[in-house]
Amino acid sequence: MNKLSRRDFMKWSSIAGGAVATAAVSKVAMAALPEPVIQTTPDTASPLMPATGRPYNPVVTLNGWTLPWRMNQGVKEFHLVAEPVVREMAPGMKAHLWGYNGQSPGPTIEVVEGDKVRIFVTNKLPEHTSVHWHGQRLPNGMDGVSGLNQPSIPAGKTFVYEFEARRPGTFMYHPHADEMTQMAMGMMGFWVTHPRTKNPLISEVDRDFCFLLNAYDIDPGSYTPKIMTMLDFNLWTWNSRIFPGISPLCVRKNDRVRIRFGNLTMTNHPIHIHGHEFEVTGTDGGPVPKSARWPEVTTDVAVGQMRQIELIADEEGDWAFHCHKSHHTMNAMGHNVPTMIGVDHSGITKKVIKLIPDYMAMSERGMADMAEMEMPLPDNTIPMMTGAGPYGSVEMGGMFSVFKVRKDQKPSDYSDPGWFKQPPNTQAFEYKGPEIPAAKAVEKGPAASIEMKVRKPSSHSGH
Repeated sequence: MNKLSRRDFMKWSSIAGGAVATAAVSKVAMAALPEPVIQTTPDTASPLMPATGRPYNPVVTLNGWTLPWRMNQGVKEFHLVAEPVVREMAPGMKAHLWGYNGQSPGPTIEVVEGDKVRIFVTNKLPEHTSVHWHGQRLPNGMDGVSGLNQPSIPAGKTFVYEFEARRPGTFMYHPHADEMTQMAMGMMGFWVTHPRTKNPLISEVDRDFCFLLNAYDIDPGSYTPKIMTMLDFNLWTWNSRIFPGISPLCVRKNDRVRIRFGNLTMTNHPIHIHGHEFEVTGTDGGPVPKSARWPEVTTDVAVGQMRQIELIADEEGDWAFHCHKSHHTMNAMGHNVPTMIGVDHSGITKKVIKLIPDYMAMSERGMADMAEMEMPLPDNTIPMMTGAGPYGSVEMGGMFSVFKVRKDQKPSDYSDPGWFKQPPNTQAFEYKGPEIPAAKAVEKGPAASIEMKVRKPSSHSGH
């Protein structure tokens, strides 16, 4: 499989677009398929500038990439390959998933409002599949629901989807065939339709990020998700990555930033950013009218929904950006662990160590000690709380990243600027002054007793 750089994307896109511009395409015998472009690195790729077709301001897919295309007689052609993939979820942990073009999630598809789109889908899975274009307005037979409006794509076959990108917005794609298995295994991808002309409800932004929320249940030491899990997932991910494997979102101070995300997990996620306010400017239903927007710092995205938020990055620093469900910012969680806070382990620990020399007591003072333990781990897993910051352990995992705002970040630069150095006298510090007396409770007289009388409705009242 190939690893592609931005230069490779540009070269492929421009050469392929010119090479097949005069090829004839019919419903009986398609012209040679666009060569499938495969990506294996989990790094965040630079935005793919459009070399052909209508111009637009491209997105940056967090720990992902944009799928190149070719122009064929005015039609924008893509090639998706549904196949088993190996996804690095974080350094030290890989998962055997199903995805598209070498990755899970698959590549982001970017088009422009009004584009005529043709997508070849080749099935290299061990079972049939389909692709549903979530949120799109299109002919019924192109909606991708197996058995309802199309036959499934058999293993080894290629189907073709053709439709016009009729409205701008934030969308996604995923199977509508054996969904429980295929989506639990990581089959999904992002879709962005950019506006063709200036739209009064769609702002021009300096940075445009996108990612999908997904979840897996993978036992430590294992590589394959348990597809029957309904609620007790142990890995909550953004684009099938867990912190510290999720890239930071690096921006220039005072940039107008758009962040798009979609939820294909089994529960809702309150997505929260520190240090800034934002507005929800769009959903998979389209742009939100300006009269319906208000400032927020957290927005809840339900299952199957997309959210598009925008903000002005005017506060310099390293700001946390995460799901606000506390269990969703941890890794490889066990759900049947008893609470041991306040329990004295000292006596029993000495006895257990005689039988199990590597035994370590846990949770006596809370779970923060887990981040500092260096106990052996099973193969192919990572600690529940991890991530080293400039001042110690961040004690996070799962759906967590850092929004990095820098005044000297160049407009086209998405590289990590390193940790932020707080200016003097702008950081919390240890108090070393005189002891502060404890506040005394205000004494009050005895509370007056209150007599409650309950009157049940009569059986003859007619109620």
